Amino acid sequence: MTHSSFALLFAVVAFGSVTIGSVAHAADPQPYRVDIASVGDGNMDSTLKATSDLLALRGTAPVSPFGLIARARSDVDRLTTVLESFGYYHCAVAIKINGTLLSNPGLAETLTALPKGSDAQVAISLTLGPLYHIGSIDVDGDLPEGVRSTLGLTTGEPAVASAVLAGGARLQTALQERGYAFAKVDPPVAYESAAAPVLDLHFNVVVGSKVNIGEVRIEGLKRMHERLLRARLRLHTGDPYSPSAIERARNDLLGLGVFGQISLQIGTAVDDTGGVPVTFKVRERARHAITLGAAYSSDLGGSATVTWADRDVSGKADVLTIKASGTDLGGSDTTGVGYNTSATYLLQDFGRRDQSLQFAVGALKQSLQAYDQTARTSGVTLSRKISSLWTASVGGTATDEQIVQNLIDYNYTLLAVPFNLSFDSTKLASPLDDPRRGIRASLTLTPTLALGHPNATFIITQLKTSGYFDLDHLLPIDPGRTVLAASALAGVAQGAGDTSLPPDQRFYAGGSGTIRGYAYQSVGPKFPPPGPAENLPTGGTSIEAGSLELRQRFGPNFGAAMFLDAGRVSANLRAVPGEAAVTTVPGKIPAGVMVLPEGLRIGAGVGVRYYTPIGPIRLDVAVPVNATAGDRMVPGYGSFQVYIGLGQAY
Repeated sequence: MTHSSFALLFAVVAFGSVTIGSVAHAADPQPYRVDIASVGDGNMDSTLKATSDLLALRGTAPVSPFGLIARARSDVDRLTTVLESFGYYHCAVAIKINGTLLSNPGLAETLTALPKGSDAQVAISLTLGPLYHIGSIDVDGDLPEGVRSTLGLTTGEPAVASAVLAGGARLQTALQERGYAFAKVDPPVAYESAAAPVLDLHFNVVVGSKVNIGEVRIEGLKRMHERLLRARLRLHTGDPYSPSAIERARNDLLGLGVFGQISLQIGTAVDDTGGVPVTFKVRERARHAITLGAAYSSDLGGSATVTWADRDVSGKADVLTIKASGTDLGGSDTTGVGYNTSATYLLQDFGRRDQSLQFAVGALKQSLQAYDQTARTSGVTLSRKISSLWTASVGGTATDEQIVQNLIDYNYTLLAVPFNLSFDSTKLASPLDDPRRGIRASLTLTPTLALGHPNATFIITQLKTSGYFDLDHLLPIDPGRTVLAASALAGVAQGAGDTSLPPDQRFYAGGSGTIRGYAYQSVGPKFPPPGPAENLPTGGTSIEAGSLELRQRFGPNFGAAMFLDAGRVSANLRAVPGEAAVTTVPGKIPAGVMVLPEGLRIGAGVGVRYYTPIGPIRLDVAVPVNATAGDRMVPGYGSFQVYIGLGQAY
């Protein structure tokens, strides 16, 4: 016996949909409880529960006794469709209310007689029946060589409706990617075998003619210059038709940051060029934007930031950004209120596509336990996107700064030429987005000339890397629910010792960026007693740090994390065991004063996350695992540290 009616099932599969019926609210609603039996498969159980109106509407749409019966009858059909979609085409769904089947004519009277306010007990039982498998697979159509395999279906696998429909969609996409823009794969027709629970599948395919890209139009522009967009687009009339190439072009235009939305209109027939016309319908974002931000940590205290941006200064996607932050608001590792202000002007597609030029000026003030700093900065950076994964940049910066450390005033003019090479395979548009897979890495070389007392020439090298591993392939969980993240940092300053390096150019560890649980900059060499700066950080010429973090999501918006951080900072001084390491920089660290060496420090903690459209809000609490007696003497040391911010720690 054959039944072509199975085609309708494959065409209309209601996975997890919840349809709110038109049952009117009753004057005396009938409260009820629902018990739905498990079928022993977590995916099926969750889909059944998501599809049930009895469950979904129980708390939000009260019904009368008659409405409850109607809702239950609707659920029989809905749940049957779910079971059939998983390949159980001879299944049965039975629903009883207070032990009575829906078909019993006295059920309504029984419910009406219940005492007011008492719950009706709804029990849903499920009988799966045999699991159907795929038999023969027939494709009617003249397919190009190698395309049929994209169906991804094999004889003998379970006849799950979603998998069968996905196979047809993959086949149609593969044909369109090969230039057959009007290819169409009809929903499959399934034939049931009379001898076994097997479905033979038949796909009807209309391939059509192979075409190219026709006229490319851009509609909706107001301020933005079309000439710049045309120069940026890699989609041109005469190119082979490809939906993925069209989508890449759309995302590329969105990446300029000028447009809030870009929709596509693909022609349904060839145009005068003989190709398929493509229209980008754009909507420009508001030209000006103001954003507010805040963060808190127990070591650095609070910070508040306001940012103003002009997203399109001259109609060429050039961006002016002005930012002002109040920092060091009440932290245990701060000695006064600070600020950080900056203005940047970004020229996109400067000189060539995927190349930008940025000018920046800024001013900052920090009052920390390690040092006090006031600085004025300026710089220019040329960046080039080498590929979808690699970006390189080179620039020049000038910094005029005054630093006080150990009651000594330092005045420097720093001239630097930073080089940076970065790699990012996370495929995320914003660094605040929650990474789940991939790697981020960067290598920075910064040759610097420090004009001051003493003068110094040095190169600072830093290597940072972070990896993200979704554990869905190892555990029976959905993608993105459990992620293992790891990070590593290594840095070294060459060409100058720690006493000739400006204090702000030295390495420090501790805080949310390196070793959580220890106060900001507290890990590393310290000034020994006696003296005005005893037990305060001096900084070092090399750093090593790493972190391991397990991130777990709960429900749609909440999550938690457990982490372990470790690191150390070393000074460029040689000390014989039992002897002092003597420095001889006049006017700086007094001769004969030893800078104490530091070992590996470990911090551990837990955190909670609340996921928002712009990134997760993070709250971490960390403790120092192996703090020494010397660590406990550092001002700002605490038995735990708290960190609150937007975005993951790395």
